[in-house]
Amino acid sequence: MTSPRTHATDGLIIRTLRRDEITLAVDWAASEGWNPGLSDPACFAVVDPHGFLVAERDGVPVATVSCVNYDDHFAFLGFYIVRPDMRGQGYGLRLWQAAMGHAGSRVVGLDGVVAQQDNYRRSGFSYAYANVRYGGKPAGALLASAGGDIVPLVDVPLGDIEASDAAVFPAPRPAFLQAWIASPGHVGRALIRDGALAAWGVIRPCRTGYKIGPLIADLRRDAEAVLSALLTVSGAAEVFIDAPAINPDAVGLAESLGLKPVFETARMYTGPIPPLRLERLFGVTTFELG
Repeated sequence: MTSPRTHATDGLIIRTLRRDEITLAVDWAASEGWNPGLSDPACFAVVDPHGFLVAERDGVPVATVSCVNYDDHFAFLGFYIVRPDMRGQGYGLRLWQAAMGHAGSRVVGLDGVVAQQDNYRRSGFSYAYANVRYGGKPAGALLASAGGDIVPLVDVPLGDIEASDAAVFPAPRPAFLQAWIASPGHVGRALIRDGALAAWGVIRPCRTGYKIGPLIADLRRDAEAVLSALLTVSGAAEVFIDAPAINPDAVGLAESLGLKPVFETARMYTGPIPPLRLERLFGVTTFELG
């Protein structure tokens, strides 16, 4: 575990962000154009209370990073931001090292911007696949019914949701899922067919428009039906979906709505992860925590 406070001879202090301070990292992410959700900080805080770090000099934040430990085997890194006027002075590297120290021997995942892929490779990360953010005002028609019942996600047993999520994410995250589903402003819908969970997703308000994630389904038609139900929440606002490029049905679904690529990230890992059913992943939960 990373020490909650470390000092350097040049006055740099690296410490853990308190739960009420995580908004700082989210605000900086917004300033970088990452468009976080309005209720994201409270959801992120439940995963790992020691996983959000800040570097300060003379009491002023100069860099942030998160490296949340989901279990004994897997962590996810995000919010790696150095204040623009403080870049090139080594502060980011020292904070990065502290974050990776917090992860210990765990495999670490991240969604890195394309321009930084080579730097991440030098830090021991290997490319897995691309995620592409699609955005815009939905213009296409979606399948409204795939056979089955659309129900509120809060009515679905959490164990069923956890089992579905475990097929597309490298670690169990029940506390995070529970917070994500119940967070203010978040709306979830699920498709139940023959008594089983066939598809589910969550839509949440962001600094700009709405994001849909996760969106998980056995089949594209199932994802379409849930997506159709979720879009009733966003109305005429912009909508964003982070689609794994490795799943052509996910890309096709986003494009069928007339959404356009906004930017691309590289999903990278420092080591092996359990086999994932990425053909079932139509929308990534969040680039910040996986």
